[in-house]
Amino acid sequence: MKKPKPQPGLPSREQILRFIEDSPGAIGKREIAKHFAVRGADKIALKALLKDMTDEGLVDMAPGRAFHKHGGLPRVTVFRIAAVEGDAVWAVPERWEASGPPPRVRVMEKGRRGALGVGDRILARTEERGSGHVAHPMKKLQSGGESIIGVLVSDMGPGGKPMTWLRPADKRARFDFAVAEMGDAAIGDLVRAELSGRGAATKAKVIERIGDPFAPRSLSMIAIARHEIPHVFGEETLAEAGRAAKLPLTPDGREDLRDLPIVAIDPRDARDYDDAVWAAPDGDETNKGGWRAIVAIADVSYYVRPDGALDREARRRGNSVYFPDRVVPMLPEALSAGVCSLKAGEDRAAMACHLTVDRHGKVTAWRFARALVRLRANIAYEDAQAMIDAASPPPSAGGDEEVVSALKNLWGCWTLLAKARAARAPLDLDLPERQVILDDQGGIAEIRVRERLDAHRLIEDYMIAANVAAAKALEAKKSLVMYRIHEPPSREKLVSLKDYLDTFDQSFALGQVITPAVFNRLIDGFSGDDRLPEIMEAILRSQTQAYYGPANAGHFGLALGSYAHFTSPIRRYADLIVHRALVDAWRLEMPGKPKDLPARTGLGEADRKGLSRIGEAISALERRAMEAERETVDRYVAAWLATKVGEIVPARITGVQPFGFFATVDGLGGDGLVPVSTLGSERFFYDEAARTLDSEHGRVSYGVGQRLDLRLMEANPISGALRFELPDAEDRPPAKRPPRRDGKGRHPVGRRGRPANIRHQGRRR
Repeated sequence: MKKPKPQPGLPSREQILRFIEDSPGAIGKREIAKHFAVRGADKIALKALLKDMTDEGLVDMAPGRAFHKHGGLPRVTVFRIAAVEGDAVWAVPERWEASGPPPRVRVMEKGRRGALGVGDRILARTEERGSGHVAHPMKKLQSGGESIIGVLVSDMGPGGKPMTWLRPADKRARFDFAVAEMGDAAIGDLVRAELSGRGAATKAKVIERIGDPFAPRSLSMIAIARHEIPHVFGEETLAEAGRAAKLPLTPDGREDLRDLPIVAIDPRDARDYDDAVWAAPDGDETNKGGWRAIVAIADVSYYVRPDGALDREARRRGNSVYFPDRVVPMLPEALSAGVCSLKAGEDRAAMACHLTVDRHGKVTAWRFARALVRLRANIAYEDAQAMIDAASPPPSAGGDEEVVSALKNLWGCWTLLAKARAARAPLDLDLPERQVILDDQGGIAEIRVRERLDAHRLIEDYMIAANVAAAKALEAKKSLVMYRIHEPPSREKLVSLKDYLDTFDQSFALGQVITPAVFNRLIDGFSGDDRLPEIMEAILRSQTQAYYGPANAGHFGLALGSYAHFTSPIRRYADLIVHRALVDAWRLEMPGKPKDLPARTGLGEADRKGLSRIGEAISALERRAMEAERETVDRYVAAWLATKVGEIVPARITGVQPFGFFATVDGLGGDGLVPVSTLGSERFFYDEAARTLDSEHGRVSYGVGQRLDLRLMEANPISGALRFELPDAEDRPPAKRPPRRDGKGRHPVGRRGRPANIRHQGRRR
C-alpha cells in the first residue's frame, strides 16, 4: 500500500503513537517533525506536546532523541548476550534509558547452534510474543567491554598453573573467566569486572571492589550489586528525613484513637511495622451480628512530602527489598524503623480505614481519617495463633487481658470476612515460602518452609478489605487511583496449561469464562496427590504478572473489580501515592506549613502528571526486588548445601528442557540441573507438551513433579546454582548423539559441544 502523505500542521497524540509503533527503529523529535512536515513556530508546539505526552506516560523521552512507547523496546536495537541455557540464548538491550531494569529477551538464533556466546553483541529486530519480546538477529557486531559481577577465586589453570578466576554471580552464566588485572581486590572479594576479547583470549579486568560477600550477613551484597539496587542514601535525603522525623505529633487534625486496644500482628523477624488492626461487635441495631473494624496504617504521607528529595529517592527505589541478612529500605531508618514504624506504647501518626462489616462478612461502609494511635502490643503470628488455640495470652502480650480480648474480637470479625472471601472464590494457590534463619553470628541456623497459620490469613483479609475500600473510596470521589492490577491469563498461556494438564487426564474447557474458581477446581482435583505442588506451580506460571497503573482492569487472582495497595506505604511507593490521593479526596490535609519541608501531603505535581509512567517504573522495580530476593535465598540454600556435596538428597523435578531436567531439594528449594549427558547411554527425546524426557526405548521417562533421589555434585553460593547427577551416574556410559528427530516428532537431545576457551563451571573440579 502507498504510504499516506502526512498533512502539514501539528499531529495528534494518536498519530504520533502510530508513527512510533510503525517505525523500524528509535526515533526522535527531528524524525517526527520531518514525517509530519512540522515547520516554524509549530516545532515549539510539537516540543510542548511531546513533553506533555512524556508526563502522561504515553512515551518515554530518552537521551539521544529516542522515543519508545511506554519505555518499550525499539523495533531494531543492539543487544548483548546475557546467558546461554542449553538451546536458549537470552539477551538484554545494550542501551536502556527507560525507567526500571532492562527486559530479558529470548534470541531466536539462526544457523549453527552455539554461534552466540555470553558477551556477544548483535543488532536484532524485536517482536512482541506473548507477554514479552523475542529478538531476531540481523548481524553480529564487534564486541565491546562487558561489565560483570562475580567473585574472585583461585584455582588451577591450563597445565596445572595456579590462576585467578572470576566466578560470575549469575547462575545462568556457565563459565569462569581468567582475570588479567585484580586491582586492589583479593581472592574471595565480590567485584565488578569488564570482559574483553573473545574465545580463549577472553579476560576479566577488575574495575571495582565491592566487598566480601561471605562475611556475616553479607551474602545479599551479590544481588544488590548485580541488580544495581540503590542501598546508600544521599546526604540531602538523610537531612530531609531527619527534619521530617522531628515533625510535631499532636491530635490536631487527627482522630485520637489511643484509647482503643489496637494491635499489630507481624512475622517474628519483621523489620518494620506499618499496619495494625482492631475490631469490635457493632452496636448499631441496623447491623445486627455485624462488626466495626479499623485498619490503621502508618501515615507516611505526613513525613514524606511530594516532590522533595525524600520523595524522589523513594520513587527511585520503588520499594524496600528484604533479604535474610538485611533490608534495603525504601525510606531512611529514621522513618522506616523510627517514627513511621507502629510500635507498642508509642504515639504514632496513622491513616485509619474504618470498616463496617455485616453479618455475612460483606464490607458495607468505609471512611478514612488521619489518626493518632498507641498500640497495645506487637505480636508475632505464632503467638497470636497460640493464644487463640489455647485461649491464653501470648508471651508477647505480657498477660494483658485487654490484648487477649482484642485478639478474640479480631478473630470474631475475621470469621465473617473469611466466609465472604470463600464465597468470592479467589485463586487459592498455597505455595510454600522458604525462610532462612540466621544465628547471632550471621551464620545459617536453619532453612525451612514458613508455617502458614490462620493468623496470616486473618491479617491478609483485613488488609485486602482496606485495599478494596481505598480503591472504591477514591473512585467515589473521582480521584486518581494507582490500582494494583492483575489481568486474566492470556489465551496462549491457557492453551499451554491445558496441553500440560491433558497429560494428567485433568483439564478445562477453553470456551468457558475463565475465573479463579476454574483453577481452584483443578487444584481440588489433585487434593492429596503428590503432584499437587507442580500443578499449582503450572497454574501460577499461567498467570499474568500483576502491575501498578491508573487504568483499572481488576484483580483476577483476588476476584475483585477494584483493588489498590494502601497498607504498606513504608515499603511500597504505590501505597504512598494512594495515601496522598486519599488526603486530597477526603480533605485530610494537615494544618500548618513545616519549616524546610514541602507543605502539601497530598498528591504532588509528579504524581498527577506522570501516574502511568510511575506505575510502569515501580512495577519493574518490584520485579527487580522479587528476583533479587529469590536469588539471595537460593544462594543461602546453596551455602547450606555446600557441606553436603556428594551426598544423596531427596528431590523433585521442577522443569524439563532438551538439555536436561531441573530438580529441587525437598523442603529446601533451590533449582539444580541434571544434564542429559549424564542420564545414560540411551538416546533421550524431549516431549514439549508433556514436559518429559523419554528414553528411546521407553525404559525411562523424567517428567515434572517426579520424585527421585539425586546425588548433589555441586552447590555454588556465589550464583546459587546446584548441580545433580543420578546416584549411579558414574557407572553409566554417556548418552549417544541421537538422530535429528524421531518418528513421533519429538526433539532428540544429547551431549552438547562446549567451547574450549574459558572453563566450564560444571567441569572445574
